[in-house]
Amino acid sequence: MVAIKDRAPRFNPQEYFAWEEQQLERHEYINGEVYAMSGGTINHSEIAAKFNRLLGNHLDGSGCRTLNSDARINILSTDDYSYPDGSVTCDERDRRNTQYIVYPCLILEVLSDSTEAYDRGEKFYRYRRNPILQDYVLVSAKSIAIDIYHKNDAGEWVIINYRAGDIIELKSIDLSFPIDRVYRGIVFE
Repeated sequence: MVAIKDRAPRFNPQEYFAWEEQQLERHEYINGEVYAMSGGTINHSEIAAKFNRLLGNHLDGSGCRTLNSDARINILSTDDYSYPDGSVTCDERDRRNTQYIVYPCLILEVLSDSTEAYDRGEKFYRYRRNPILQDYVLVSAKSIAIDIYHKNDAGEWVIINYRAGDIIELKSIDLSFPIDRVYRGIVFE
């Protein structure tokens, strides 16, 4: 998804929630400003759906929740809210709120040309301040490529690059699968 600055006035978080309920589109909320979320490509949508289905099937009955791009994440210790393409929370505190989660252990972003630099840079900087987050998954919509930023036992973020033929490992939820399961049937331009 692509975030585009909206012409809406600046809001506090409560005003943002009330305002967004009246909107036809979703909006991220960063530093008091709203950004409309525009649609992505068919590949973007299909890849996100396949990845989220893999997560959901694996976690079914575990007590963890797999959420799609309709679920907001509150950036910990801020009043900022974003809509990733997918997320997983296993934290009981996230069951108390119906508008957003705060404690994801995994966040998924399907990359687009217009958001890749932001997703790898500023957005990841914001997300990684959350001590619960363990896997930040960046999925290409243009080629078979997935990069996972994983927080190791020492608290350091390491990047693992996966390409065609590789087995993806999501340590945060103890899931391994062939990368081809995400890309099966995808036709690249």
